[in-house]
Amino acid sequence: MIIDSHLHVWDRARALYPWLTPEAGPLYRSYGFEEIAGSLAERNIEGAVLVQASDEAADTAIMRDVAAQHSAILGIVAWTPLDNPTQLAADLDQFSDDPLIVGIRNLVHERPPAWLDQAVVGEGLAILAARGMPLDFPTANHTGLAALADLGRRHADLPIVIDHLGKPPINGSADDRAHWRQLIAECARNPRTVAKISGLYASHGPLDSWTVDGIRPFVEDALELFTPARLMYGGDWPIAELAGGYGRSWDAIAEVLTSLGEPEREAIFGGTAARVYSLDLSN
Repeated sequence: MIIDSHLHVWDRARALYPWLTPEAGPLYRSYGFEEIAGSLAERNIEGAVLVQASDEAADTAIMRDVAAQHSAILGIVAWTPLDNPTQLAADLDQFSDDPLIVGIRNLVHERPPAWLDQAVVGEGLAILAARGMPLDFPTANHTGLAALADLGRRHADLPIVIDHLGKPPINGSADDRAHWRQLIAECARNPRTVAKISGLYASHGPLDSWTVDGIRPFVEDALELFTPARLMYGGDWPIAELAGGYGRSWDAIAEVLTSLGEPEREAIFGGTAARVYSLDLSN
């Protein structure tokens, strides 16, 4: 089964999205799963994982409501406050009744770097590790991977999912690429860390000014460092609409991966996500 491990939905009438301002252009509205369902079906993508878009419970409630209406949604990466261990534990207890809750994410890239070093956040991460609950980790740019590598060392039992390959410097300099590779290689040394081949857009200039040849070296580095068994495909919709559209991103990633054997492609396009998120594929 082909699985898209990284899609969003949001409803501006029900939740607050501080990052979603009029400057976001076409993203500044509500987005429902039915808008992307056709594109998924055209590409034989039968499963999807919804990922949180706001640090509030209302966002998780929206995703759960949407999942109840669409059987293609196999999992939800929900929100619960990493800096409130008591609330986090209570939320995980409540989520345990819902097999669709398969991971946790906070918008850590919108917080000061020192936020992750707080003792209460450490307690929250320890609770996630004890429950075997994966943590999705977003970065504003590739320098955020330094904090993730340290986090992985401090919480060696925590399953970690790097969103968007840690935002590699596509269209950047050779030195930028070398720095990204050094940082993500440190993350990859942790065997419990996997990464999403998703959101690979230009880091300089217009978001859509990327090319297949521009993203290829970063995907190839990720293949070397993680192997396909620790990589998963994600479409990053609707953010992808700002970077040329869902179809363009899918086609580019599929082209870069054409040289892989069928087992390797199956891992990236579904197997890794199913294993890491413990998705139920029986329906």
